[in-house]
Amino acid sequence: MATTEKQLIEDLKAGKFKPTYLLTGEENYYIDVVSDYFENKVIDESMRDFDQTVVYGRDTNMLNIISEAKRFPMMSPIHLVIVKEAQDLETRQWESLATYLEHPAERGVIVFCYRHKKLDKRTAAYKAIDKKGCVYETPKVWDNQIPGWIAKEVSSKGFTISDKATVMLSEYLGADLSKIANELSKLYPLLPEHGAITEQLIEDQIGISKDYNVFELQKAIGRRDPVMCNRIINYFAANSKKNPIQQVLPLLYSYFLKVMFFHQLENKSDAAKVLGCAPSFVSDYAVAAGNYPLGKLATCIGYLYETDLRSKGVRNSGNITDGELLKELIFKVIH
Repeated sequence: MATTEKQLIEDLKAGKFKPTYLLTGEENYYIDVVSDYFENKVIDESMRDFDQTVVYGRDTNMLNIISEAKRFPMMSPIHLVIVKEAQDLETRQWESLATYLEHPAERGVIVFCYRHKKLDKRTAAYKAIDKKGCVYETPKVWDNQIPGWIAKEVSSKGFTISDKATVMLSEYLGADLSKIANELSKLYPLLPEHGAITEQLIEDQIGISKDYNVFELQKAIGRRDPVMCNRIINYFAANSKKNPIQQVLPLLYSYFLKVMFFHQLENKSDAAKVLGCAPSFVSDYAVAAGNYPLGKLATCIGYLYETDLRSKGVRNSGNITDGELLKELIFKVIH
């Protein structure tokens, strides 16, 4: 039966175990969270050598996995078998799991970490796991959901984070939840109880400038502020490793699309939800929409496409630098 991460871990804490678990889906971060709990919390550390087995799909087979699960635990309530990279098991081997689950070992638990793809739901193995065990399919977190995910993650640890700080992190770190969670873990020990993650803390500890970042560039573009745009682009050019053009261009593309969406919203009160931003940022999109009609936005997207090609060596005569390309791009956009 499918479940959620929270429900699954609460059951494990209560000692409620299924004979097998399938951790699968597109978002590896959640697979890691649940598998780490199994590996580090379920069996007492002193008993792991006896009652816990960790194997990799490419180095084993289903018969060996089942054999391990049938071992009677010495001192623990279960014998735990964790199969990492279970997608590397040969497809035909899964058939024997369905047979095993007709009468699984009473105190054996198998955890399959199946990454990057999904086990075919039509197979007997999947149906058996769904019936007798637990399927945890990790939810996909889309790019526009990342700021909200960050705020929720920070809140779950007892802290808060400003709207701008969530955007800084999401735009700098992208949609890699594991990377974001790792960076956040470095900040928590620096905070007082119920403290707040601020833009200044992020700048000091992670190295993202609170004044010269893509978020501030977008605001400056939206206002058609040439002075601020030039300051930020000059900073990017001087710090190209931290602000590579291939990271900046997709974010600007997403920004222009959102301004387009704002234009076409019949009910502007839905803007925050549709755009995937904090309500405090809606006014910035309103200003940008006032400065950029739909035709101009389409032209700006064309500029982005051209700049992307030139940054990759296409149509780039004279070996112009990435910094110079950005300066030229922003000049065209705001004029």
